[in-house]
Amino acid sequence: MLVDVAELETHRTALTGHCYRMLGSAVDAEDAVQETMVRAWRKLDHFEGRAAVRTWLYRIATNVCLDALSDRSKRARPIEEGPTGTIDDDLVTRPRTHWLEPIPDARAIPADADPLEQTLLKQSIRLAFVAALQHLPSKQRAALLLTEVLGWSAAEVASCLETSVAAVNSALQRARATLASRNVTLASEPLSKEDEALLEQYLDAFHRYDVDALVALMRDDATLSMPPYTLWLQGHANISAWLSGRGAGCRGSRLLPVNASGSPAFGQYRPNPNGGHLPWALVIVELAGGRIRAWNSFLDTEALFPVFGLPLSLD
Repeated sequence: MLVDVAELETHRTALTGHCYRMLGSAVDAEDAVQETMVRAWRKLDHFEGRAAVRTWLYRIATNVCLDALSDRSKRARPIEEGPTGTIDDDLVTRPRTHWLEPIPDARAIPADADPLEQTLLKQSIRLAFVAALQHLPSKQRAALLLTEVLGWSAAEVASCLETSVAAVNSALQRARATLASRNVTLASEPLSKEDEALLEQYLDAFHRYDVDALVALMRDDATLSMPPYTLWLQGHANISAWLSGRGAGCRGSRLLPVNASGSPAFGQYRPNPNGGHLPWALVIVELAGGRIRAWNSFLDTEALFPVFGLPLSLD
């Protein structure tokens, strides 16, 4: 069966989504997909066509990710690293490679996927779900994603992972139990009209920098995190005090909407004393029950803004 490089490239977006779910980083996912393409290109002469090209590529990509995971620690979110902090805590940072990172929806979800598949894929790249995956051993993670997201049979997964069907079923049982213990599933509804109105209120309140209005949009147990800082805050009082105090430099910010990790997101630009606005954070807002559950500000704009196609300054 003849397969050319152009055909391999048509699967790049889907493979990037798979590798992101495995690795928790858009940058690492793209590196893994590039390695997948290199390995596939080298093996084209040996591809006999007994499996679909897409399935063959997923097998290669999964093993590339397993190789990568064998010598690195899991990525995390600040809310998993320690107890909630206070506005007086020191700001301690961890390296980029320590933290879970967001990914643009367009780089992980094929545009030609049908609506039901797009909904599932969007749910599978949400921060909470990908963060929970990081707590699974790498082969459990692969088995869960290949079955729950890609729809593979236990036999197909066993062949990919070079193990038995019984071992795959056991891994799936343990993986599902772990996710259930963290109250994380793939079941999630698309944004409702109420959610869209909530986001409009968030944008309006942020641009006016009305702290009371912002906090009123949040759940009582809402969290605010700012990777690469380890500090995270929870609850109206702490978040309000931060926004009014140490975070007051965000007053006058501008927000540009983007699509990130299957959730509402914005590129945040803070005022530049010399005029215009400069990048400050990629903000991902997690919603639940008609309120904001989590406000995640990823501050590594030098790495993230180019990935999301965001300009490095605003006039």
